[in-house]
Amino acid sequence: KYVPLSETIRGFKLIAAGECDHLPEQAFYMVGTIDEAFEKAKKLA
Repeated sequence: KYVPLSETIRGFKLIAAGECDHLPEQAFYMVGTIDEAFEKAKKLA
């Protein structure tokens, strides 16, 4: 899945700032954007 550079950088900044520390590791598996990781985390909960 193609993720625009701006979205990749935004996601990286959120991860580096620790704003995604509460998400399970599985939320990041096979997703594109950080928003998709947040949505997947909701489904996993």
